[in-house]
Amino acid sequence: MNAQSEFEHELAALLVQAINLDQASADIDPDAPLYGDGLGLDSIDILEVALEVSRRYGFELRSDDENNQRIFASLRSLAAHVAQHRTR
Repeated sequence: MNAQSEFEHELAALLVQAINLDQASADIDPDAPLYGDGLGLDSIDILEVALEVSRRYGFELRSDDENNQRIFASLRSLAAHVAQHRTR
């Protein structure tokens, strides 16, 4: 498993809290898929994560964004997107 950056760890903790994930945030592989075989998140989980990201980091992740598959591909890709667009 690859090591999480400090921001990836912060986002992993948000993920665990937002969807009551039964996994420690430190145990989330930042390169594992969020959907399916990785963390096994579904569309409702992703919606909850998007809402929490919006609240905490001050920008909206839209359900109609054509880049969502890339953005939510892994913790690492989500963290990179959030870091690039956050306003707080």
